[in-house]
Amino acid sequence: MLRRSFLSRLGGATAFVGGAQSQQPAAAAQAKAPFEPARHAQDDWFDELPGKHRLIFDTFMSDMFGEAVGFVGNYINVNKNAYELGEKDIAVILTVRHQTAPFGFNDAMWAKYGKQFSDRMKFVDPKTKEAPTTNVYGAQLARYANGGMHLAICSLTTRAYTSIIANAFGTKADDVFTELKANTVAPGHFVPAGIVAVSRAQERGYTLASIG
Repeated sequence: MLRRSFLSRLGGATAFVGGAQSQQPAAAAQAKAPFEPARHAQDDWFDELPGKHRLIFDTFMSDMFGEAVGFVGNYINVNKNAYELGEKDIAVILTVRHQTAPFGFNDAMWAKYGKQFSDRMKFVDPKTKEAPTTNVYGAQLARYANGGMHLAICSLTTRAYTSIIANAFGTKADDVFTELKANTVAPGHFVPAGIVAVSRAQERGYTLASIG
């Protein structure tokens, strides 16, 4: 009788251990589930760009912007010459934020607001050492746009510039923002914040090239 009772309890313990073991693989599988980022409609434009290869450049310091533009050109030209790829084969995004956001605007905006851009960017024309009256990188950016480059322009930074401009000219900041949006130097996508766009792009398969 005692033997039967002991075996009965032992069987129950074995069943419990077996049950615990059977639950471990399921728990492990759940713990090892691959990360899947959430998707948001305002970021869908990243997937709308054509191209089997995706690269995003992040820029935020005006004195380093020339280096970034040069690397954009290298990426486009090498893909064209060494791989025989065109603008339909590569997706290239240049993020402009913080001190580099005004480089996303055309010569008309620089002629009108160059002083305000220059003061906040801490950037002067390398030749004249004065506030630029044109986008000194405009011609290069327009050329690379023909090679497939798009701009991700930081709205957060742009709003800061519009406030400065509105105060200087006695206009409305919203009107300045609308004007700037209509005068980009290349195909431009105004993103809520440049740093967020850099993160979202990587979640959608873009490689990051951080230049400064």
